[in-house]
Amino acid sequence: MSTAKESKPAKISIDQFTKYEISRIVGARALQISMNAPILIALKKEELEAMNYDSLKIAELEFKSGILPITVKRPFPQPKELEEDKKDEEVVIKDRKEKVDVSDLEPADEEQEEQAEAEEKGIEA
Repeated sequence: MSTAKESKPAKISIDQFTKYEISRIVGARALQISMNAPILIALKKEELEAMNYDSLKIAELEFKSGILPITVKRPFPQPKELEEDKKDEEVVIKDRKEKVDVSDLEPADEEQEEQAEAEEKGIEA
């Protein structure tokens, strides 16, 4: 027997949701109940009659009891690495690849191409 505690999934409390998330969860569950999904909380017939079989009230009770198997995903914005090119004063975004129309570009000399390649590699020509 080990004395270390086994990790159990943390039960999410109601306080961790925003009011928008709560309304979305309860609304989605009420829609499921109104389409004859099984009720996850044990309610007596008298309690259901007192609520007039209102699916929204049943969904609120299920949410407050914490038994709903609905999760909330909160995506975080992806950081963009910015580099400033001092010579041309351009901002280069590494995550984006933009299409460039080749016909708009002016033809470059071989010396300019070699110099540009050397600058990219970090070598001075």
